[in-house]
Amino acid sequence: MPNTTDAILLCGGAGLRLKSVTGDAPKSLACIGKRPFLDILLSQLRRHGFDRVVLAVGYQKDLIRSCFGDQAHGLRISYSIEPTPLGTGGALRNGLDLMTSDTALIMNGDSYTDADLRSFSMVHQRSNADVSIVVVPSDGRTDCGLVSMDSEGKLLSFKEKQSALGNQYVNAGIYLVSKQISSGIPTGIQVSLESEVFPRWLSEGKNLRAFHHAGHCIDIGTPERFQRAQVTLANVEADPHLCL
Repeated sequence: MPNTTDAILLCGGAGLRLKSVTGDAPKSLACIGKRPFLDILLSQLRRHGFDRVVLAVGYQKDLIRSCFGDQAHGLRISYSIEPTPLGTGGALRNGLDLMTSDTALIMNGDSYTDADLRSFSMVHQRSNADVSIVVVPSDGRTDCGLVSMDSEGKLLSFKEKQSALGNQYVNAGIYLVSKQISSGIPTGIQVSLESEVFPRWLSEGKNLRAFHHAGHCIDIGTPERFQRAQVTLANVEADPHLCL
């Protein structure tokens, strides 16, 4: 059954820490084997029933567009152009006009989590949450976005120290956010969902909830993690659409 929720993939960053690996190519086109990382994410969306995605692009936007055009894996692709770097929150706000659904699935373009996105959407709808966030076990990691949640899945805080109240999990960078609440994000300025928008919404009493996935979040943000991803993601999402 098709998933009527639009997806927005945040892939506007230059990936400065990966320059030694990617050269001038954008981080989202860094290859796992011979396959662009972004292609893995698009394939995942299609596998979970999505049929429309907005690519939020900035750095080397024309290269990304030339690679995927307006269709890949049966997904219809639109492009939201960032004239200057807008951060995760600014990129979401910039892409709202291209959304056709009341809720959008937001995904970071440099990480992969094999969560059940269809189930995630269904749980979000049933919970009446303003925002839902996929979280994975921290396994002692402190070099990534951490969140605290209570026993019922309500988010308590973001990026707090390990001694904070509640159970600690890693933010996997996958969100479901309503178009209505996202419209309150300032336009045209750089703003972070994780460090600015979400904590503000939490302080305002918005209902932010966690969707716990027992797997791991695999990111390619550094050369070391990128090399590990070569092994971990070597066989993920078969039948790739190669961009050579």
